Amino acid sequence: MRLRHKPWAQDLIDQHPKFVVPQAEQYKGMWQDKFQKQQPIFIEVGSGKGRFITEMAKTYPEFNFIAIELQTSVVVSILELQLELNLPNLLILHTNGRHLNQYFEHGEVNRVYLNFSDPWPKKKHAKRRLTSPEFLEQYQSILHPEGEIHFKTDNQGLFEYSLASMSQFGIILKQVWLDLHQSDFEGNIETEYEMKFSARGQRIYRLEAYFPQKEI
Repeated sequence: MRLRHKPWAQDLIDQHPKFVVPQAEQYKGMWQDKFQKQQPIFIEVGSGKGRFITEMAKTYPEFNFIAIELQTSVVVSILELQLELNLPNLLILHTNGRHLNQYFEHGEVNRVYLNFSDPWPKKKHAKRRLTSPEFLEQYQSILHPEGEIHFKTDNQGLFEYSLASMSQFGIILKQVWLDLHQSDFEGNIETEYEMKFSARGQRIYRLEAYFPQKEI
C-alpha cells in the first residue's frame, strides 16, 4: 500500500495526547488508569485507518480498546475518526507492534486483534509476519491467561502459515473459518481492506486462538 505523505500529520498527533498517548512505556501495567472505566482491554496490532477498532469501540462500550499503528500518515486517520467520535474507551499508540512487552505487563491485555496484516510473502521476510513465533511470544507475554488472538486475512498463504505457526507454538485453535462471509458468524465488523476484498469476491479467513494455561 502506497501511503500518501501528510506533512501536517505529526503536528496534529502531537496536539492530541489525550488520544494518541505519548511516552506510552510509562503506562506499562497502568493502562486501566488511562480509561474512564476499568474494563477488559482489547488491542489491535496494525490498525490501518481505524475503521475496525473505532467501530468495535462504538459497538462494545463495555470494553477498552487500543489501536496500535506505526505509520504516521495512517495514525492520523485513526485520530481524525476519534476526534469526530470522542470515544471514551479508545486510545491510540503510535508505535511498532514488535515490542508490545515494553508497553504492557503480562496479563494486562485480554484480546489481540490481527486484521489483514502484511503477508510478507517472501520466505526471507517470514519473521516480519504478525503470526511468526517472534510475534507470538510478544502476545503470550502480555495476554491474560484467558486472553485470545483473533486473526483475519484474505491471504490464503498467510492463513496457512499462521495455522502452522500457531500450532507449532502450542497455541490452541478455538475456531477456524475458511470462508467467513459465507458462514453463520454473527457480529463481524469489517475493516477497510475486508470491504474491498470481499467486494471482489475474495474469501475471508478467520481464526480465534488462545495459549494453554500453564500448570502450577
